[in-house]
Amino acid sequence: MKRLRLATLLAAAVIALLPTTAQAHVTYPDPGPLTGQQIIHDPTVIHLKSGGYVAYSTGGVIGARLSKDRVQWDDAGNAFAAPPSWWYEYNSTGDPWAPDISYRDGRYWLYYAVSSWGTNHSAIGVATSPSGLPGTWTDHGKVFTSGTTDTWNAIDPAITRADGKLWMAFGSYWTGIRMVRLDPRTGKAIEAATVHHLATRPDAPYAVEGPYVVKHGRYYYLFASYDACCAGVNSTYKIRVGRSTSVTGPYVDSTGTPMLEGGGDLLLAGHGRYVGPGGESVFKDKGRDVLAYHYYDAEDSGTPKLGLNTLSWDKNGWPSAG
Repeated sequence: MKRLRLATLLAAAVIALLPTTAQAHVTYPDPGPLTGQQIIHDPTVIHLKSGGYVAYSTGGVIGARLSKDRVQWDDAGNAFAAPPSWWYEYNSTGDPWAPDISYRDGRYWLYYAVSSWGTNHSAIGVATSPSGLPGTWTDHGKVFTSGTTDTWNAIDPAITRADGKLWMAFGSYWTGIRMVRLDPRTGKAIEAATVHHLATRPDAPYAVEGPYVVKHGRYYYLFASYDACCAGVNSTYKIRVGRSTSVTGPYVDSTGTPMLEGGGDLLLAGHGRYVGPGGESVFKDKGRDVLAYHYYDAEDSGTPKLGLNTLSWDKNGWPSAG
């Protein structure tokens, strides 16, 4: 027994001395196994009413992937054949970012951002489709914009419904995550919309972006990406979460620390080959919540790839990635 106890203590000591990445590999789950076209960035996924799945992402004119079983993914071109002309006001290349797909009132709604790196001269736009498939989208122009005098950045949209109202969380750096109310008829921000503040970090550059809000039980949960993306194997992205009984906050983590003061429970971080997970969204599939995100594959030169994990909820109502 003494030898067994000593061996156990030694094993615990070795684990404690392992590098952070090795410990993280024990703590955080790998994404589920996928096949086919896995290259993606900032994914949004939905289970189509017609069957199968579609994923849209940053890249191309909103890059598209299709799957019949959520495992094998195939390249499906782009949401649009060409950029709408107004995009060039915000981005010289007509390259949109971080789309969000949802379904309501008999139509699919695709929100997206157009901006340039390092500026908050940005806009969020919206398009609709009867099927949700690439090539079927009709663009409806600007939803909400930000300018260089604003303290927020109109990118990374995410739509949620709460108490019969439609809301859009958004934001990146420039003091973090914000939220505005939308007109459900047009899908655009209501006139003179109040800009609610949901999450930030104590110091510039704040480094919180890519929000997604999910209702579970009596709480709204705010998922967000923290730290730096877009640097391949040097990316430090990670996903944190907090909750609130009101969709507009205040959001706090499990210790009670407000997300407006840098709080947020760590849900998923880099481990092993899976570097910098973030750009997340959540979708319903067969009654389960599924977390979609990108990670940078350290065994494939830092190529961004699709990660999917089901979310489990503990007895206290906090999520974990499975």
